[in-house]
Amino acid sequence: MRNVRVLPLGLLFVLAAPPAPAAAPPAVPTAIKRALDAADAKRIGADLRFLADDFLEGRGTGQKGGQLAALYLETRFRLLGLEPGASQDSYLQEVPLVGVETRPESRLTIAASDRSLEARWLDDYVANSETQREAEEIDAPLVFVGHGIVAPEFGWDDFKGEDVRGKVLVVLVNDPPSDDPDLFGGKALTYYGRWTYKYESAARAGAIGAILIHTDESAGYGWSVVRNSWGRERPYVALGPGSPRALSIAAWVTEEFGRGFLKAAGQDFEALRSAAASRSFRPVALPLRVKARLMTRIRPITTWNVIGLLRGSDPRLREQAVVYTAHYDHLGRGNPEDGDDIYNGAQDNASGVATLIETARLFGLLPRAPRRSIVFIACAAEEGGLRGSEYFAAHPTFPAPLTAANINMDGTPVWGQPKDYTFLGADRSTLREVVAEASRVLGFKPVPDQHPEQGSFYRSDQFNFAKVGIPAFSLDAGLDYIGRPEGYGARMWQEYEEKRYHRPKDEYDPSFDLSGSVQTARIALYVGYKVAQSDALPRWNKGDEFEAARLAAPAPAGSGPGR
Repeated sequence: MRNVRVLPLGLLFVLAAPPAPAAAPPAVPTAIKRALDAADAKRIGADLRFLADDFLEGRGTGQKGGQLAALYLETRFRLLGLEPGASQDSYLQEVPLVGVETRPESRLTIAASDRSLEARWLDDYVANSETQREAEEIDAPLVFVGHGIVAPEFGWDDFKGEDVRGKVLVVLVNDPPSDDPDLFGGKALTYYGRWTYKYESAARAGAIGAILIHTDESAGYGWSVVRNSWGRERPYVALGPGSPRALSIAAWVTEEFGRGFLKAAGQDFEALRSAAASRSFRPVALPLRVKARLMTRIRPITTWNVIGLLRGSDPRLREQAVVYTAHYDHLGRGNPEDGDDIYNGAQDNASGVATLIETARLFGLLPRAPRRSIVFIACAAEEGGLRGSEYFAAHPTFPAPLTAANINMDGTPVWGQPKDYTFLGADRSTLREVVAEASRVLGFKPVPDQHPEQGSFYRSDQFNFAKVGIPAFSLDAGLDYIGRPEGYGARMWQEYEEKRYHRPKDEYDPSFDLSGSVQTARIALYVGYKVAQSDALPRWNKGDEFEAARLAAPAPAGSGPGR
């Protein structure tokens, strides 16, 4: 016989008792219930359909379609009763940029001792000169610098004191691979892995250029995304006194071409990649020279952030703001695919802008404005390097210390309603607590980033707000959809990434199910309203990489448009 434990009678009653009922979700605040219930898929669909129409020609920065989109959004903000948010009497914040377009007659050759490898424009490489000069001649030695990272907090230095001045660096995309969550975020991509960091790092080191070797795995997207994004005019902030050092050549090459020129140097791509995954890696001088001639069209570009304002109701807190953002630009017209050269950007990001507009409408249904002011920004030139939000962060209408939070929407659900949502960056601050409350009230499940390897937090406009110390997150869909079979969300995401992302096929589809965008607007409303009503400002987690910027900036006495 097995031993039998005799339990105290009182404990038997405890064990036999039925489980306590689950706590009831918090009640929806009466003040916003009507607004939450009024969220409307048809209204979101109407704005999405117009913004993604061929007539707007892909809403390219500095192109006619982008200007039309800005005027449309200004009109929508006026109709919603929002005040001008760029200044006392304007909804349009001018964002001055320089258009840089590499001409196809440009040349890039990798020369070895016994032969030269000529790269084909778009097929093998894309490149820009960041110097904003019309012609740039490059004849320089190549040095492989692994991931090009200097990160003292991780004890990592890919340069090891190597003098790379006047040279062109060959760099791997992404962070060094690691399963250690304390080393470059483990599987999650950090800013050190972003292509923008690679070029910044090369410039700081004194190099005259950098060539990134693309792989689908390390970049998180195929070569077509690079080609379609870089094979056209790209917007840059105009250079001036105090501007960071500019590279003569900032290039990408395909994996095949990269492997080829490394082989010509007597090196093996896999061996170099393996060596670069270690702290002990040292730069490898390659017996190669890059010979390039970049011919560039340069022109001034004016575009606009479109800004609407709902003035807060509290005489003191109205000088603080909660900021909503969604970028309205896309890639405009470009290389045709199947005869179609219009990159409509329906999901990226007409969906986000349409949801932003609906969120603004819902705020207008409140019986009383929130205590803090609410700012709605349709950001310009995100696809060219987050330029519109970068400009706003440097020229804010509400100073960063008085901006409570940024909620960004970049691609809202068009395939149905998810059961789960991701809040990229919310776990870095006390915003996570507001998100947790919203999940209980609105009946969704908050989940971690579904694609951490893509470093999405650093790839959209919320990043520029975080850099100046404002707690921020991007509100994204999860992968588990109501009424859909297991795997549906992952399959739809993969199909979008492979066939439509940054391609002409990202078009409006009458079969879109925008119930998920409706839920996104409701979540955005709830979270922003709670932040706007709170006595205290959200705070970064202690030690977070963005906390220092928040702590360093003293809060001014007051500000806002018209002050």
